[in-house]
Amino acid sequence: MANYNIFAKYTDEETFKKIVDYSSLTDMWESSVKSYGDRLAVIDEGAEYTYSQLDAEVAAFRAVLTERGIKAGDVVGLLAPNSVGFIKAYLAINTIGAAAVLLPAHLDAMTVFGCSMKFGLKALVYDAALEEKTVIIKAKSPALPLMTTDENSDKTVPAVYPDESALSTVIFTGGTTGNSKGARLSHRAVVRGTKNGCYGIKEIFNQRYFLVLPLTHVFGLIRNTLSAFYTGSSLFICRNNKNMFKDIAVYRPTIMIFVPALAEMALNLSKQFGRNMLGEDMKTIICGAAPVSPYLVREYAKLGITLLPGYGLTESANLVSGNPEALAKPDSVGFVYPDMECKVVDGELWLKGPNMMDGYFGDEENALAYEDGWFKTGDLVRFDDEGFLYITGRVKEIIVLSSGENVSPAELEVKFYEIDGVQDCLVYDITEGNAQQLVLEILPRVSVLKARGVEDLDAYFKEEVEKINASLPAFEKINKIVIRDSDFVRTPAMKIARNKNGTLKN
Repeated sequence: MANYNIFAKYTDEETFKKIVDYSSLTDMWESSVKSYGDRLAVIDEGAEYTYSQLDAEVAAFRAVLTERGIKAGDVVGLLAPNSVGFIKAYLAINTIGAAAVLLPAHLDAMTVFGCSMKFGLKALVYDAALEEKTVIIKAKSPALPLMTTDENSDKTVPAVYPDESALSTVIFTGGTTGNSKGARLSHRAVVRGTKNGCYGIKEIFNQRYFLVLPLTHVFGLIRNTLSAFYTGSSLFICRNNKNMFKDIAVYRPTIMIFVPALAEMALNLSKQFGRNMLGEDMKTIICGAAPVSPYLVREYAKLGITLLPGYGLTESANLVSGNPEALAKPDSVGFVYPDMECKVVDGELWLKGPNMMDGYFGDEENALAYEDGWFKTGDLVRFDDEGFLYITGRVKEIIVLSSGENVSPAELEVKFYEIDGVQDCLVYDITEGNAQQLVLEILPRVSVLKARGVEDLDAYFKEEVEKINASLPAFEKINKIVIRDSDFVRTPAMKIARNKNGTLKN
């Protein structure tokens, strides 16, 4: 539905021509090293690496892997926090023709061992600070090669050029059913997702990125890191989120990749202290992984920052659509990226395309996720007449009322996000006696409302909700309002944690 011409107008012709295809991560990385060798690639704990210096580290780590028997086609686990060691190991695994299984650093030792068995790991690369996570592997699989991310070699091994269909990366995802599983991303999918991150932004090459999202999350890996390398940009790794704003003041990034909860925090602090906490050099925020409130788009524009909502999935190598017209269409996730095939079946978005995964790793749920070769996202959507995509809900979160009517919580939540002072909200149903009721829980922007002179939050929100209720059909009206005094429980990706039926996790 979207094509290259749609995105071409948002940057100059010379820049747009530089957004090209690569067949593998090896091709992409070597092109960046050749083009940007002397430029700064990564800053981690004060240590700086140019593209050429990082490439030398990657080549040496390929030797470490080779010396431990790893070869093209093998599957290697990677257990490390955000660090240059993670990046070095990830690139080395891929450019030797093996595949990286990304293991979140919070996993316990038994889960790490279980993953080593489930994914058939031929080796595990881990950060030395996480050694206690390897104790069960050492006891039960003593023959499995283990190596730390800081191991080195005085030798180098040349890169391998995998076929575009070869497995590159396995990333954990809840998928369309909520059960944790590994999405299998080929080199073609990863580099295409990386390329998609370059569309719709006027100035995309030679930027300064800031990494705060986990590298084990597809948004942090592909849009935050690999798109930075694709464009010859530099990446500052924030090791401690508590130091985020202090680090931003020193490093002065020009582009941030945020989930809405982080964007909200940065905005609240900017309002509280009367200055832009992201710095005067900040120009663009890419925001996704959870619903983006139009409020964020409008408020960041007042700071001179363009916040661009987007939509993606782990299964699509992150990026499906992006919105370069955020101020005009703040509640849309934009245009579908070039070569992405999509159709809407009973309101649900189905996808095909070069950035799509090759199924879940050894998981029987593949049969539930696909139909006639189409991946069923589980997301309910609509397109407007101009081709803008809107997410209206999740199939699994549909509330079926006793009357037989269906209610999409996400579609209702969009309406209540328009109330001034709503930071986040959640709609779900409860049964009291024999009556089924719709509940709206609201996380308020207390400081914003107090500045406006609102003292009675309950009365204020009751009045505002009733205004919206008046425009809704009877079966969609909110029956009960809950005002929260603390944040929602959130997933590692900072989404509101819902139970499988869409209700709130406590």
